[in-house]
Amino acid sequence: MGVCPQHDVLFDLLTPAEHLDVFCDFKGVDKKKKKEEIDQMLLDIDLEPKRDQVAKQLSGGNRRKLSVAIALVGGSKFILLDEPTAGMDLTARRKLWDMLKKYKGNRIIVLTTHYMDEADILGDRIGIMSSGKLICLGRSLFLKNRFGVGYRLNCVKSTKENNPKVGKFI
Repeated sequence: MGVCPQHDVLFDLLTPAEHLDVFCDFKGVDKKKKKEEIDQMLLDIDLEPKRDQVAKQLSGGNRRKLSVAIALVGGSKFILLDEPTAGMDLTARRKLWDMLKKYKGNRIIVLTTHYMDEADILGDRIGIMSSGKLICLGRSLFLKNRFGVGYRLNCVKSTKENNPKVGKFI
């Protein structure tokens, strides 16, 4: 099992390569395959240039990437990702999405997010919660067809006079 909590839980004085090495040991990765898996994960998560930089010196986005890598390393079959792209810029988010799509085969990944585009792109099934309760569940297309009808907003002005602060409406 792999877990990426909402807040990064990293060892400040370990490098990304050392973090992955420790978690490979926790997950029982074959020692002969460990270096190759760590190198590939660092490439996939775009942390190869930072492999020997201590975690406390990594940017927030790179710390998130490392947390996701820790969850995925070792061939974990069940993975919990709690807002894995929080704090990342758009480019980093898109790269992480591509990496997660690459790694999702033969795994169960439960991902929480506030970004509907992220859920749409990554989710095979999407559950939407409100006030701590699951209010709908289904494939993206089902949810869009069922609930994606849009909104209609009606504005009614209380007086017929023009408001100089707002301008004239036609």
